[in-house]
Amino acid sequence: MLKLSVLGLLQREPLNGYRLKQQLDMFMSCSICVNYGAIYPLLKRMEEQGEVSLCPEQVEEGGHCGKVYEITPFGKNTWYQEMLAYPHESWVNARSRFLIKFFFFGYLLPEERVRLIEHRLMSCQLRLAEKKALEVTDDLYQGKVQRRAIEVIKSEIEWLVKQLQIEQLQLAQMPTSIMSNE
Repeated sequence: MLKLSVLGLLQREPLNGYRLKQQLDMFMSCSICVNYGAIYPLLKRMEEQGEVSLCPEQVEEGGHCGKVYEITPFGKNTWYQEMLAYPHESWVNARSRFLIKFFFFGYLLPEERVRLIEHRLMSCQLRLAEKKALEVTDDLYQGKVQRRAIEVIKSEIEWLVKQLQIEQLQLAQMPTSIMSNE
């Protein structure tokens, strides 16, 4: 998830590790927790893999000069493939990954956004059915947690349905000549 986030942020502008950490904290702290010990080794690996490169000019920030990274065409392709992927992962990670993807929806085509929302919606509906099928415990506090989990999933489903309606409306309003050219 960190790699997806870093590549997404670098599409907006070249950044150094310090600014990347600030951007991650500011925009994605509800989905991802990052420390500098994770960012710098990731940037090094991404540079070695050709997904990012160092900008020729270095920027001074806070009195010191730092390496500034920009995304490469290969990195954009890697990011795009990861955005459209449906990884099999834990429920919690899937929620966080979807929120990160949603943050970068502006870089995707409307039909791609619709597919991603539909996939997440289906996952939530399946999860809700699983939770409702669980036997309710006699323990007061465990029962409260089970009910809260169901409320959270229902709330996410409602939000996803609204987002899907918005995306489908935008898609329906697109001129057919634009849609047929893509």
